[in-house]
Amino acid sequence: MASISWQPRPWHLRAGAIAGLVFLAVFGWFVLDLLGSIPSKKELRAFSDMATANILFDAADREVFTIAKEQRIEVPLADISPNLIKAVIAIEDRRFFDHDGFDPIRILGSAIAVVRAGEAVQGGSTITQQLARQSVGREKTLSRKLRELLFAAQLEHHYTKNEILELYLNKVYFGSGLYGAEAAARGYFGKKASELSLGEASLLAGLLKAPSSYDPSQAPQKAESRQAVVLKAMLDCKAITKEQYDAAFKTQIEIYDGLRAEEPYGQYFKEEVRRQLVAQFGHEKVEQGGLKVYTTIDPYMQRAADAAVDQSIAEIEKSLPKRKTPRDPVRLGPGAKRQDLAQGQPLQAALIAIDPDTGAVRAMVGGRDFRTSNFNRATLAKRQPGSAFKPFVYAAAVEDGFGPDDYIEGLDEPVEASNVAWTPDDEHVDEGELTLREGLRLSSNRAAVRLLATIGLRQTMKQARGFGFDDLPAVPSVALGSGEVTLSSITAAYGAFANNGEVFHPHLVRRVVDRDGQVLYENRDTPQQAIRPVTAYLMADMLRGVIDGGTGYGVRQMGFSLPAAGKTGTTNDYKDAWFIGFTPSLVTGVWVGYDQPQTIRRHGYAAELAVPLWTRFMKVATKGMKPVWIERPRGAIRDVRVNPPPVLESKPGFWTRVFGFGR
Repeated sequence: MASISWQPRPWHLRAGAIAGLVFLAVFGWFVLDLLGSIPSKKELRAFSDMATANILFDAADREVFTIAKEQRIEVPLADISPNLIKAVIAIEDRRFFDHDGFDPIRILGSAIAVVRAGEAVQGGSTITQQLARQSVGREKTLSRKLRELLFAAQLEHHYTKNEILELYLNKVYFGSGLYGAEAAARGYFGKKASELSLGEASLLAGLLKAPSSYDPSQAPQKAESRQAVVLKAMLDCKAITKEQYDAAFKTQIEIYDGLRAEEPYGQYFKEEVRRQLVAQFGHEKVEQGGLKVYTTIDPYMQRAADAAVDQSIAEIEKSLPKRKTPRDPVRLGPGAKRQDLAQGQPLQAALIAIDPDTGAVRAMVGGRDFRTSNFNRATLAKRQPGSAFKPFVYAAAVEDGFGPDDYIEGLDEPVEASNVAWTPDDEHVDEGELTLREGLRLSSNRAAVRLLATIGLRQTMKQARGFGFDDLPAVPSVALGSGEVTLSSITAAYGAFANNGEVFHPHLVRRVVDRDGQVLYENRDTPQQAIRPVTAYLMADMLRGVIDGGTGYGVRQMGFSLPAAGKTGTTNDYKDAWFIGFTPSLVTGVWVGYDQPQTIRRHGYAAELAVPLWTRFMKVATKGMKPVWIERPRGAIRDVRVNPPPVLESKPGFWTRVFGFGR
C-alpha cells in the first residue's frame, strides 16, 4: 500500500491565498462600513431640519435685520419663483424628474468631457446627489462617492421630487454668506424669491457652480457670462422661449447690497438684541434660528441716530489736537501704559432714544464704529453723569413739598460733609440764594449740594433708587453726579418726567415667536412709580427752562422748536459730556467722551459737545410731530404740599400762577 505524505504548496500559491483573504477582509470591512453609512429613517426625517436666520422686525412689524450662523430664510417651494426652479434644473440636472437619485447619462457625458479635455470640466452629480453631499462630505474618494449615491437613493425613496427640490433650494449655497433661494434673492436683489425675474433667476442659478468666482458684485463680467450659459441651457431644454431668452439678455440687472453685508444701520441695536436672545434662550437655540423677533426699533429714527453721531464726532474732532483724532483703531503692545492707551484712542459717542410711555427703545448707537468696536457704550459703559444727575436731587425736593419758585438760601456758606466744611466750585452763583427753577436752569453746584443737605442724603438716595439707580455712593458729591450710571439707565429715568412719574426699564424686544408659531417671550414689564405725577409735571416744567434759556439753549439756537426739556452734564476736567432731553413722546440721551477717561478738550462743556448731537437727532426724529406739551395731572391742587421746610423761604408767584392758590 502506497504511503501518503504531505507536501507544502509552492510559495506563490500560499501568497495568493493570503492576499485573497486580505482582499476579502478589506472588501468586507468596506461593505460593512458603506452599509453602516446608510442613514436611518430618523436621520432622513431630520435631514430636512436646517439652521435658518432669525428675522428681526421693527416697531411696525416690518423685517429689518437677520441674525444667523448661516444666512438662510426657509420658504416653501410655492414661494420660490418658477423662473429660478427652471433655471436650476436646466443647468444642474435637466433630467431631475426622470432619475432615481443619480443619472447614468449625465455621469457618462461627464466622463467623456473629462477624457476630451483632460480635466474635470463638467460635473455628473444630480441635484439629489448634491443634496446628499452636504451630509457625507466633499472629499474626493471612492467610498465617499458611493456613500453619496446610497444617500441619494435613500432621499429619493423617502422624499418626493418636489420635497427634494424644496430642500435643495433652501440649503444650497449662493455665495456671500447666503444660503437658500430666499436669502440669496434678498441679498442680491432686495426682493423675495417669489419675485425673481428670469434674468435674476438665471444669474442666481449660475452662481451654484462656483459662488465666489461668479459673484456679480465682485466679478460682474464672469457672472454675466455664466448667466448666458444658464439661459442657453434653459432655451435648449425648452424651459423658456426664444422671446424670453432675448428679453432676459437685454434686461439690465441691478445688484442690491442687502443681506450679503451687515445692514447699513442699527448694528449696535441688532447686536444688543442678539445678546439678549442668547442670554434668554442660549446659543444653540439662536444658532438654530427660525425665530421671529419683534423689536422696538424705528428704522427712520435709527438712521437719524447713526447720522447724528457720525456728523457730531467729525465736527468735534475738527477742534481737537491732531494727536487725539485717530481714524483707525490703535493697537499698542502689552506693556503700554494707561495714559498711552488714552492718548491713542478715538473719540466715542453714544445715543439712545426711548418712548417714555412704554420704555421701548426706538434707536441706539453704542459707539463711533461697530466694525472696530462692538462694545455698546449706551448700555454697558458706566460713567459719571455730572450735572445731568441734578434733576433727581431736585425731584426729591419737590417730592418733599418744595416748589419751583421756593428759594435755596445760604449758597455762599459751606456745607457739612463727613464733618468737613465743603463749598463746591460754582460759576453760576453771584448771590447767596436762588430759586429751585433758577438753580436747575443755571446748573448751580452749590444749589444742588445745599438742596441735598436740606432734604437729607438718606431721603435723596431712597428717591434715586426709585428711578432705578441702585448702586450710587451715599456721599454729598452724588448731587454733582459723582456716581456712575449707564446712558440707558439715566435716559430711562428722565422718562419719568414725561410720563407722570413712571419709570419703565428700557426694552428692545416686544415678542419672540418660534418657527412653529409658539410665543416664547412677550414683554410685560410694568413701570415703577418713582415720583408723584405732580412732581413729574413740575420737574418737566423746570427742565424746560434749561432748554429755553439755560445751559441747553443751544437746542433753540440750532432750530429745534418743539416744546422740550432736558439737562446738560459735564464732568471734572471735561472728560464726559452728556445731554438728556425729552418731548412728551420721546426721551433721548447722548454721551461724548473717551473709553479711557481723558479731557475731551479744554472748556469742553456739554452745551458745546453733547447738545448739538442731541439736537441733530431730535430735529429729524420728531419731524412732523405737533408742538404739544405734557398735560398737568388731574387733582394736582389736592396733591401738592403747601408748607415747605423752614430752610427755604417761600416767595409767592408760581403756586398762584399754576395751581390757583398762594403759599
